[in-house]
Formats: sequence, structure tokens, C-alpha cells
Amino acid sequence: MAKTSVQARAEKHPKFSTRVVNRCWKCGRKHGYLRRYDLCRICFRELASKGEIPGVRKASW
Repeated sequence: MAKTSVQARAEKHPKFSTRVVNRCWKCGRKHGYLRRYDLCRICFRELASKGEIPGVRKASW
């Protein structure tokens, strides 16, 4: 979990476009970020296993 001050800083509009930091909307993590779902890999896995992400299910073969 990221500190709230770090999350608030990431939400502000940066001076330069290269300073944009993508963060998970649920926990604020910046590494392991999946752009398509706007989540980090850990939160994605939790929500996918619960079946809360439409169109995503656990693979079994």
C-alpha cells in the first residue's frame, strides 16, 4: 500500500508528460501495473479469482 501523500502527488497534473506515474486505483502500487485494467498485478489477481472483472476467468487446461 502506497502512502496517501504519494498517491495524491501522482494524481496531480505533472509539469512534463514524462513524469506521469501510472498507479493502481485500489492500492496505489506503481510497479506491475496493467494499463488495460488500471490495476496492479496483485489486485488484478485477487479480483479475477473472485470473478469481479468481467470477461476474465482463471485458465484451466
